[in-house]
Amino acid sequence: MNAFFSRAIWLIVLAAISQPCIAQDTQRRLSLETPSSSAAGFLPEKSANHAASSIYSPSAIYMMSAGINAADSKRAAGPASDENAAMANRVREEFLHDWNGYKQYAWGHDELQPLSKTSHDWHSVSLDMTPVDALDTMVLMGLNDEANQTREFIAKNLSFDQDIYVKNFEITIRMLGGLLSSYQLTGDKRLLALAEDLGNRLLPAFNSPTGMPYVYVNLKTGAVRGKESNPAEIGTLLIEFGTLSKLTKKPIYYDKAKRALVELYNRRSPIGLVGSGIDVETGKWTSSSSHVGGGIDSYYEYLLKAWLLFGDKDCQRMWKSSIEALNKYVADDAPTGLWYGHVDMNTGKRGGTYFGALDAFFAGTLALSGDLDRARRLEDSSYKMWNLTGIEPEVLDYSKMAIAYNGYALRPEIIESAYYLHHFTKDPRYLEMGHTFFDGLVKNCRTDVAYAALSDVQKMTKRDAMESFFLAETLKYLYLLFAPPETLDLKKVVFNTEAHPIRRSW
Repeated sequence: MNAFFSRAIWLIVLAAISQPCIAQDTQRRLSLETPSSSAAGFLPEKSANHAASSIYSPSAIYMMSAGINAADSKRAAGPASDENAAMANRVREEFLHDWNGYKQYAWGHDELQPLSKTSHDWHSVSLDMTPVDALDTMVLMGLNDEANQTREFIAKNLSFDQDIYVKNFEITIRMLGGLLSSYQLTGDKRLLALAEDLGNRLLPAFNSPTGMPYVYVNLKTGAVRGKESNPAEIGTLLIEFGTLSKLTKKPIYYDKAKRALVELYNRRSPIGLVGSGIDVETGKWTSSSSHVGGGIDSYYEYLLKAWLLFGDKDCQRMWKSSIEALNKYVADDAPTGLWYGHVDMNTGKRGGTYFGALDAFFAGTLALSGDLDRARRLEDSSYKMWNLTGIEPEVLDYSKMAIAYNGYALRPEIIESAYYLHHFTKDPRYLEMGHTFFDGLVKNCRTDVAYAALSDVQKMTKRDAMESFFLAETLKYLYLLFAPPETLDLKKVVFNTEAHPIRRSW
């Protein structure tokens, strides 16, 4: 089945039940040992060639940077921390179950099809998408043997010299982001070389009259196609291309991605919103439906995160004006809870009461921005959506609390938001949510070799698909939710939209 199926069908459904949307593919990602108390941190600049085992950050440093004192740490110890460590270990075990299934039935290919136990590639050749996407998860989980073997396989076998058209957005967030994060975690310069090669091959995508990238680019020839795009695919590039610039000292990557982001922002409506579709050659909007779901979602995420990662004042300004417009027009304080629905980008008139699995990321973004009140309320709404059947649906009509599209693609966004909220509030409620998410996945999506997406969350009918983001994002955020705080210092890293942590090293 097409790897973009779940995102394309989401937009097709919304096109039918809400205002018109363009049919673009968008996103908008174990051993029985107890996890080490000194889990993987990020490489200092001066030790860029050290192995992963030498880059662990002491927990005391984490506690000082996060504002946690020793007394707080002691209070967190004991039965609760032991239970969390056991839960983190269970997630590691499920990761290994998944990863071993991939290795047995799909090694060297982009994805495992878990029901037929066959492989699937996005293109005529494999780009080793699952290994690249999953590598930094292995490092963070302390699965050093698996990580080292996978890193060697990628370094020796992955080649981007392929005559294939790839989707700039997907390849950027999964492959470029994965290579950059894994380079920072391991210091393996071969990964940075692969990232730079890929970045150079993606650059022609930006050669449109507006500077906003075409949807597809040929990795060998640089030919482009696909002028009908959307804010997510245009505006979710700066973290990866910007990081490549910082690490290679070549500003072209940052400049191209930032120009695309600014050109998109400059075409916002008079009330400060963007639509769901835009022509990158003319700069004209092709859909006026505005929301925080697929097709727009990570555009807003990257305005905030690019400000946090790079200290970019333009991104700060764009984020602040955008969130003001979203809270004024798109937020919906409905009888069923706080949601972000669908409105017309020009008038703010509400067009649909739809919210889904992709939209659930926004609670985490709100938490990261410091708006914990809205973040809590939105996550509570998302949790209601999950508990309707025991697994969240792709799209919900929140005015009726009725499922509008009943698929589930093993998405991470609701878990990602729980992770951020627990990090910032230390509220055990989000750990309880994590248990619910984990139990639902094991009960309804686990197979004898891996995990499978669902075609129907009411009947719990499995679909023969497992995208790489299940290993890159869903299980990573679940693990980090329960893992010791020093596993990853959120004060020093920013996650890209595929959950690849990028360290602030500039």
